[in-house]
Amino acid sequence: MSNLPIIEAAKDELTAIFKDLHQHPEIGFTEHRTAGVVAEKLKEYGVDEVHTGIAGTGVVGIIKGNEGSRRVGLRADMDALPIDELTNLNYSSKTPGVMHACGHDGHTTMLLGAAKHLAETRDFTGTAVLIFQPAEEGLGGARGMISDGLFERFPCDEIYGMHNTPNGRPGTVGICKGTAMAGASFFDITIQGKGSHAAMPHQSRDPLVIASDLVGSIQTVLSRNVAPLETCVLSVTQIHSGSAYNIVPDTATLAGTIRYFKQEVFDLADSRMRELCSGFATAYGVEITLDNRNTFDVLVNDEKLSEAYLEAAEDIVGKENISGTQEPATGSEDFADMLNVVPGAYCRIGHSGTTGLHNPSFFLDPNVLPVGASVMARIVERRLSA
Repeated sequence: MSNLPIIEAAKDELTAIFKDLHQHPEIGFTEHRTAGVVAEKLKEYGVDEVHTGIAGTGVVGIIKGNEGSRRVGLRADMDALPIDELTNLNYSSKTPGVMHACGHDGHTTMLLGAAKHLAETRDFTGTAVLIFQPAEEGLGGARGMISDGLFERFPCDEIYGMHNTPNGRPGTVGICKGTAMAGASFFDITIQGKGSHAAMPHQSRDPLVIASDLVGSIQTVLSRNVAPLETCVLSVTQIHSGSAYNIVPDTATLAGTIRYFKQEVFDLADSRMRELCSGFATAYGVEITLDNRNTFDVLVNDEKLSEAYLEAAEDIVGKENISGTQEPATGSEDFADMLNVVPGAYCRIGHSGTTGLHNPSFFLDPNVLPVGASVMARIVERRLSA
């Protein structure tokens, strides 16, 4: 493995930044402290322009190389998750109920490392656009930045993102070319029934009973409607109702997510859910509403730029540690929204952790920081070579 020298020399500094960000996690669109740290470091590293306040807390840095018109974007996400940390690390979260359980603190640090190298060497022809994005975790941070004029203000010819993978294989880099990650919707179902005393349930139209039946019937959308060779995930993840032992409640709510790789598969699942809700409303004599909203688009990697990304990674980790045949993932990522506007690619970089993402015991190995930073810097140098 051959990290870029400036980044390798800054390993201790990057680790300190990472641990500081890990101790002070912030939920999407509240990353004010994180954005401040990012902006301060970019200025310290000599980045030519530092723009803040994009979509509220987003930051963009501009580094100009040798004279040239082409522009390459690098993107990292900054937000944390509403999870109580259970790692017992000596740099654990100091914010109760909030944790960097997906490694975005590491992604932010990697991009800062790339910024340090690119600003010092400027061994490229054109412009590097460094995008620090808020609110990736289902809150629409990418769409927010795009709506706030991200690519009008800071045009990019191509763009690259990266995510850590706790696979126990440090320094491995993989890409799924083409359709790589699922699109996703989040849904809420509200059942407006009729409450009663629990001793006289015949006077009610019990929303709990209806909700329980509806959860089971929703599963038939996959088993009896979506073709077996298509990929779709439909998960009910929440049910809320009731406030006392002796009351049949008035209302119940369900919530969950759909993951898909084709729009027509999502449309089918959405249509069947609406028909089920309508049918249950008629059968039980209640009112049922469904709010099913697209949250992530399908992430599609450009095949040519995926290959270019792998070539850049090979310079850092070696040919034996790269793979262009990764399987598509049913997880979702709002970098897909940026790829809908600008062609690019999204890779995964392995590290020694083995606890899955979004887990209170998740651990990101800091040794991966200079590796990821070097790969990000290298793709800029390769794509903007003279």
